[in-house]
Amino acid sequence: MAEIEPDADPGSHPGARPGARPGSGAAGGAWDPGGAGVLCLPSGRLIRGRALRRPLPADGGPVPAYAVHLLGGQPPPVPWEARRLRWPDFWLPTDRAEARSVLTEAWRRSAEERVEIACFGGRGRTGTALACVAVLDGVPPGEAVAYVRRHYDRHAVETPWQRAYVRRFGT
Repeated sequence: MAEIEPDADPGSHPGARPGARPGSGAAGGAWDPGGAGVLCLPSGRLIRGRALRRPLPADGGPVPAYAVHLLGGQPPPVPWEARRLRWPDFWLPTDRAEARSVLTEAWRRSAEERVEIACFGGRGRTGTALACVAVLDGVPPGEAVAYVRRHYDRHAVETPWQRAYVRRFGT
C-alpha cells in the first residue's frame, strides 16, 4: 500500500484523496495531473497511459523516466528506460508472476518518477495494467476497472477476461 503524508496538499485532480501527494523526484517532476492519459491514483501518484501508435507530443513536453510496454512483439526503441511485458493484444500477460512484478515496480517508481504504461491502442492492455496498479494503490479489485474507466478512459479494459484478471489481481 502507498504511504500517505498527512500534511501534503491533495491537489485538484478528481482521483486524489486528501493527504495524497504526487511524486516529484528523478524525472524532473510529476506528470501534469490534467495531462492526456494521466491517471491519478488514490494515493496521489500519477501514471500516464498511452497508445504507442500515437506519436509523443511534438512540443517536447515531459517524457517518462520509466515505461512498461505491453506488447506481443518488440516495442519501438525509446530514449528512456523501458521494460517489455509480453502481453498479446486483447489477451492477458503470458507470465502472470512477471506481470505482477513489473506492475509493482511501475507503481513503486511512480512515487518519485514519471512512469508510463503503454500498448499499441492504449485501452485494453493499458487499461487492464492501470487497473492492476490501482489495486496495488489500494482500490478494491472489484472497483478498479470502474475507477480506471472513470479517471483514464471510459473504454479501458476491453474483454471479460481482462476484467476477471483485474478482480483476481488482488488475491
